[in-house]
Amino acid sequence: MKKPLAWLKSGLFWRTFFLLGFFIAISMASWLASFKFVQRTPQAHQLAAQVISIVTITRAALLHSAPAMRTELLFDLASNEGIRIYPLEKTDIVGPPPKIELISEMEAVIRGSLGQETRLSGNVNNMKGFWVSFKIDDGGDASNDDQYWLMLDNARLERVSGLQWLGWAGIVLGLSILGAVLISRLINLPLARITAATDAMAKGLTPLRLPERGPAEIIETNRSFNQMVSDLKQMELDRAVILAGISHDLRTPLTRMQLEIEMAHLSDAAREGMQGDIAQMAAIIGQFLDYAKPIENTHSCRLNMSELITHSVHEIARLPNLHIKNIKITPDLEIIGNATEILRIFNNLIENARRYGKTADTDSTELDIRLWLDTSSNRAPWVALEIADHGSGVPEHAIPQMLKPFTRLDAARGQANGAGLGLAIVDRIVGRHDGELHLSNRAGGGLVVEVKFPAYVPSRLGKFKRGMQ
Repeated sequence: MKKPLAWLKSGLFWRTFFLLGFFIAISMASWLASFKFVQRTPQAHQLAAQVISIVTITRAALLHSAPAMRTELLFDLASNEGIRIYPLEKTDIVGPPPKIELISEMEAVIRGSLGQETRLSGNVNNMKGFWVSFKIDDGGDASNDDQYWLMLDNARLERVSGLQWLGWAGIVLGLSILGAVLISRLINLPLARITAATDAMAKGLTPLRLPERGPAEIIETNRSFNQMVSDLKQMELDRAVILAGISHDLRTPLTRMQLEIEMAHLSDAAREGMQGDIAQMAAIIGQFLDYAKPIENTHSCRLNMSELITHSVHEIARLPNLHIKNIKITPDLEIIGNATEILRIFNNLIENARRYGKTADTDSTELDIRLWLDTSSNRAPWVALEIADHGSGVPEHAIPQMLKPFTRLDAARGQANGAGLGLAIVDRIVGRHDGELHLSNRAGGGLVVEVKFPAYVPSRLGKFKRGMQ
């Protein structure tokens, strides 16, 4: 089972994206905090100066206007400027200062200019606004001074609110994240191309040439990769020619030796022994060629695994010294694969069991064959093939070594012939089919070989065909 956020740890694109996004968010938060801290005092002084100017101008207008004209003046101020003047009464219900972010700095500046007796309120007689008290000096007699309230709408003094800052920051952050996506895509696109090309090579496909454009490092990397692909392709062609030559040059003398043995005057025992040696040499040469031949773009299609294995079991049942003890095949199990290669897997495993898995104190091999749909994994279901013999098994410490080429555990399995390539060939073919190969010992003695292939689903067939193009 995959751990949570495993995709974040394994995906270079997402790691780059979240790293860029994280640093962008931190940078924006630091910038906003710095901006607000640096602008706080100047902004408070600016707002306080605005209030002081309005109060000073209003007081001067009232002071120099005729008492009979003050009512009309107050009406004009309220209608045109949004400034309302009310007499200050001792019975007024005065609320706390207005809830403005910079009110503490503004209050000190306003009182320093208009006088310490100046009062600020956000609510007077249940009327909300920005209230500032002032008085009109009438002839120097403080008892005759008129006191007033000047009320301004809060919107007149409000600056950008925290919610507005948050909205603007969200827009900028969104654009920055979009930029981070584009940057991450540009950074990871060359790596994604190389990954896709190497994956195609691992499946035996010939990848498209990588574009040799972009930054100098990318150009050099893609050029080197393209050259490597070209060299490997040429090596595959050369190896195919060499293998064809080896097959011809080795098998021709063996065939000639076989004819000479048939024509020679030998005893039956000598003839059978020499013919067995030649057959063994031919088989070893065949294993070498199967293992060393290039991985081809073999045709793969929807394959009924149940029918294929059932038919193969009927074929091997005629082999000497082989007994199918238990068989269980679930019908209509399908995979995407190549029938020839699947048969090669099955035949190699059967031959390996016949050669090394003989039942103790006998010259025959007993096999248990099982084919079923494995749904125990959290991933998609698998079609599992299990072949188990009743022989002596393999030492536990030696099981990991059995898939390596030219590894032979003759002492443990009771035989001394073969090239040690049977399971290595099986492992290569299973890998080409995106399958899994597992070896283990039976509880009652013997070796269990389990091969798993992804079960057929329609979407996988389309994906496979696109990969073959």
